[in-house]
Amino acid sequence: MLPSQPFEILLTHDRWATQSLLQACAPLSTEQFHQVFEIGPGSLHNTTTHIMGAMRGWTDTLLGTPDARHRLEKDGKQRTVPDLMALLDEVAGEFERVARAHPLDGVVTAVRAGVSYEFTRGTIITHVLTHGTHHRAQCLNMLRRLGVSPLPFSSVLEWIRTTHPKA
Repeated sequence: MLPSQPFEILLTHDRWATQSLLQACAPLSTEQFHQVFEIGPGSLHNTTTHIMGAMRGWTDTLLGTPDARHRLEKDGKQRTVPDLMALLDEVAGEFERVARAHPLDGVVTAVRAGVSYEFTRGTIITHVLTHGTHHRAQCLNMLRRLGVSPLPFSSVLEWIRTTHPKA
């Protein structure tokens, strides 16, 4: 059965698209994976780490434990693609569970640069998912510059056609 609920489509697509991106990075050399570009967080490594760091940080906000864990992109670790694939399973799985656990209209408080903000859970979830899309587009640009072809699938329509061949 084809999925029809936007919330579920976006949650499921987000993890799939990041996995697809990381799979395209697997054949790259360490130098290519860490090559700095003048876009976003700078490299494929840094950008994919940032996607997951932001997801984990916002998960902590949804849980009511902001800043409970260090930001992944600030710990200085150099992760491999397999490391990031495992981390994605952990971080995305937790985000998905937390996103589904409470009503979307519930309000949570986030503190950024010492300022408190109130957001609905739906706002935070939407931000996390569109944030990932934004940075994956930057990664596609980096992969293109590295000569990777074909580029990995990333759109919702590519996801549905890949995961539901009769679509």
